[in-house]
Amino acid sequence: MKIYWLEQTTAALPTGNQWLSPPEAARLGGLRIPKRRADWRLGRWTAKHAVAAHLNLSIGLAALANIEIRAASSGAPEVFLGGDPANVAISLSHSAGTALCTVSSSGITLGCDLETIEPRSDAFVADYFTPEEQALVAQTSAQDQPLLLTLLWSAKESALKALRVGLRLDTRCMQIIPDLSANPDTWRALTIRYEGITEFAGWWRSQNHLVRTVVSEIRGEVPTGLRRDASNVSTQALCSLSGSNVPAPVADCFPEPWW
Repeated sequence: MKIYWLEQTTAALPTGNQWLSPPEAARLGGLRIPKRRADWRLGRWTAKHAVAAHLNLSIGLAALANIEIRAASSGAPEVFLGGDPANVAISLSHSAGTALCTVSSSGITLGCDLETIEPRSDAFVADYFTPEEQALVAQTSAQDQPLLLTLLWSAKESALKALRVGLRLDTRCMQIIPDLSANPDTWRALTIRYEGITEFAGWWRSQNHLVRTVVSEIRGEVPTGLRRDASNVSTQALCSLSGSNVPAPVADCFPEPWW
């Protein structure tokens, strides 16, 4: 099983909205808060490019408008092509003017999250983390705690998205077990134990003061990066970025309460 990912920043956004479908344009028109509008546009732009890459579709404005991202009853994003469900699964997130979209085959349980690395209070740790996670935090140096806390929180967000429940579920029902042994700039494994029974597999990476996490029900290959190939005006799979120095195209996209 392969999971692909794409990040973009607000610098990638066009000024016009011809790349939106009519329902998406209507949705955008109903968003009154400027930051929410900006995040929503960036999330949609990033998702459409990721889907186009995965399905080898054109990225012309009309072609992108044919790719529509709708919210399921749970709030999770679903992809439609020309009004019909597409054979893909996606997850979206955004933070600090950067959007992340992961995409895989339809039917895959998938969740992703993008978080800015920052300190969290003792009260936050007590409210949202399991005793095992709190013990791991206590064993970590003060210098490294912001990264660890952000990683643990991001992995929980990704798992909650994979479950399609968002923050409606108590985050202490799952324990995050991350691989902390290697360079955080590369993709590293993590495991999520849900209610002590179900296990999700995932990956995490830290770069540019942001943590990315990707979660699914099966541990596949290291997530593969995507980017637009300007030479032929299409989007192609770049390569596995597990150790690559290729700059990542880079938005926290929560147009709904949790995605």
